[in-house]
Amino acid sequence: MPKSPYQRRRADDRAQLSATRLFHTPADALAFVTSPKLPETMDKVGSFSIRHGLLGEGAKDVVTGDKGNVKLRFDPTYVRMAAEGKL
Repeated sequence: MPKSPYQRRRADDRAQLSATRLFHTPADALAFVTSPKLPETMDKVGSFSIRHGLLGEGAKDVVTGDKGNVKLRFDPTYVRMAAEGKL
């Protein structure tokens, strides 16, 4: 019997989640946002976004480290508080 649209959607969602990194604890999230590898990771995300047209028509480049053009920040304040049990 063919799967219903609902069953196919659930299977698609599970496949997407299996390829997505989730942070299961505040300590995991804190390690990510304070990692020295974060700029490299974000460069990869930016390059992927450009290749797949996720940043809009005409977007040609993603620049990290330009303090005059900040669009996204990773502020560890609250995740640090959560990791320390202070929330």
